[in-house]
Amino acid sequence: MSDAEATSAPRSMLRFARPEEDEQPSLREVNASIAVPRTGVWFRRLFAFMGPGYMVSVGYMDPGNWATDLAGGAQFGYTLLFIIMLSNLMAILLQALAARLGIATGRDLAQACRAYYPRPVNFMLWIACELAIIACDLAEVIGTAIALQLLFGIPLIGGAVLTALDAFLVLLLMNRGFRYLEAFIVALLIIIFGCFAIQIFAAAPPVGSILHSMFVPSSEIVTNPAMLYIAISIIGATVMPHNLYLHSSIVQTRAYERTEAGKRDAIKWATADSTIALILALFVNASILIVSAVAFHGTGHQDVAEIGQAFELLSPLLGLGIASILFAVALLASGLNSTVTATLAGQIVMEGFLRLRIPQWARRLLTRGIAIIPVVVVTALYGEKGTGQLLVFSQVILSMQLPFAVIPLVLFVSDKKKMGTFAIPRAVAALAWVVAAVILVLNFRLLYDAIAGIG
Repeated sequence: MSDAEATSAPRSMLRFARPEEDEQPSLREVNASIAVPRTGVWFRRLFAFMGPGYMVSVGYMDPGNWATDLAGGAQFGYTLLFIIMLSNLMAILLQALAARLGIATGRDLAQACRAYYPRPVNFMLWIACELAIIACDLAEVIGTAIALQLLFGIPLIGGAVLTALDAFLVLLLMNRGFRYLEAFIVALLIIIFGCFAIQIFAAAPPVGSILHSMFVPSSEIVTNPAMLYIAISIIGATVMPHNLYLHSSIVQTRAYERTEAGKRDAIKWATADSTIALILALFVNASILIVSAVAFHGTGHQDVAEIGQAFELLSPLLGLGIASILFAVALLASGLNSTVTATLAGQIVMEGFLRLRIPQWARRLLTRGIAIIPVVVVTALYGEKGTGQLLVFSQVILSMQLPFAVIPLVLFVSDKKKMGTFAIPRAVAALAWVVAAVILVLNFRLLYDAIAGIG
């Protein structure tokens, strides 16, 4: 473009055609803060990149997943295991694309949207992402409050209010360094994994039925409105939209060489990290549904859809005295873990779309306050049953926001003008668009059922 053409071009075109000159690195206080070895055995290099994937995996086993997986297992047995498998495969692909975007461009997804989309589009995408974060926070508040009630007898309203204090936990960990934050996450993930490993051993489910349900889909998933509703909420609880923004940012905490070779190497290790972590998330999600199916589906308790009910029934039905305690401990660890990732995602989204920085504790208290209010109101009006329904509904909201994150991500990583040699191959792009299409079709079906009054 000549100088004369540049002068006559619309200002909005000039603005979004190139990066903003004063743009700051994503999470600049920890950007490129973790050293990675340039040479050495493969395990040392993988270990240096391990962390972001596990932080992202937290969103795939947060309290919102518990409600949807419990309801799915109790009502429909192992049938929805295929949806859990499908949603995790979607997550593995989408998180690999998010890591690629962050490493190749040096931008997180929110910064990329701001750089290339007009303001009205950016505003819409920001609102959609904030709604998703609030819905996620809602699930964390409910899950943590329920865990505190089950373990310590704290009333739901009191537990919901106490969750506001976790803002200071995140602040403390961030001040110690990003590796401390990752270590905290991994430690809680080990607790969750261990609790469910024991429960699966006690449940002794039929392996053949599980494998068949996991790999062979049932047509009833689409034709049964009640099953479709749970399936959509499982996808919403698993493939979380704000996690795509999060992953595209935190992969940049590694001090890899900002050269083409260095970026390719970083993409390889970051993808391996997130894939391994999401396999762990698959085990946890599947375990919740399997334990629910064994304990409730075939024992006359198909109506169990609330975490409190599951807590009371698990030990006697599984014949394991500590099953209920393990269940509640894992739920508390899940709620605490989700707090960290939601805080970071909120910071990334606000800075990326609005270029607005506010103290982390203020940001956390603001979003947590927005989530606490409906929980307190619903608990006061409808009791525990109302919070259980609110938990499942929050996951449907998450699913409805997915296209607003998935479509821009796939557009960016498929565009050679923006990604250069790091643009994904056509075959991968086609697969990514299939994933986006599946999400859109399922969401439109859910909307149709809701409008028609079928669901």
